Amino acid sequence: MHTILVIEDERDLAELIAFNLEKEGHRPLIALDGLVGLEAARKNPPDLVLLDLMLPGMAGTEICKILKGNGKTASIPVIMLTAKGEEIDRVVGFEVGADDYIVKPFSTRELMLRVKALLRRTLPEQPRKKVFGVGPVSIDTERHLVTVADKEILLTTIEYKLLLDLAERAGRVQSRDILLQNVWGYNYVGDSRTVDTHVTRLRTKLGTAGDMIKTVRGFGYKIEEE
Repeated sequence: MHTILVIEDERDLAELIAFNLEKEGHRPLIALDGLVGLEAARKNPPDLVLLDLMLPGMAGTEICKILKGNGKTASIPVIMLTAKGEEIDRVVGFEVGADDYIVKPFSTRELMLRVKALLRRTLPEQPRKKVFGVGPVSIDTERHLVTVADKEILLTTIEYKLLLDLAERAGRVQSRDILLQNVWGYNYVGDSRTVDTHVTRLRTKLGTAGDMIKTVRGFGYKIEEE
């Protein structure tokens, strides 16, 4: 059973989502206000957050930014639920740390599938090696710890998986579609630029070591030592 926090100000929709989550065997919690939802996530971190964008008290983007910037809550996967479906809105959502994005109106079946896929992606993995090293970057897979020149770097779950996937195949080019399958677990239909957004964020967090992530124009990415 997973605890899933639903931060949604439309009570009827929140209760419908909660009902379907219970049918799937989860334990839903509902917050109808942004500040209340943020406090709930901080006090007892859930396994996943379903987060509306337009909320009283505090906007969903700000909540996501705060959760992803705190070590205690950074690894909580977040699915944004919003009526805003323009590309710029999705980009902003991913830039503040959202792991997935679904536009209203949506079918509850699709939402449950997205929840299942995201929870599956966050399950502990059994990689071939305990520690991967590429240049100054070290990835300890047992502790989910990433360091650059012995300094710990705080990454979201998706950023960590993206870095690990590239590091496991250091020197080999990975297409955007393959990265979507390996890291996200399924394809974002027609939106492989999701990878670009997360690579940009990952490079920034790695600092100068981020230069090891090379763009292969028109295809994808690879990581290799300078």
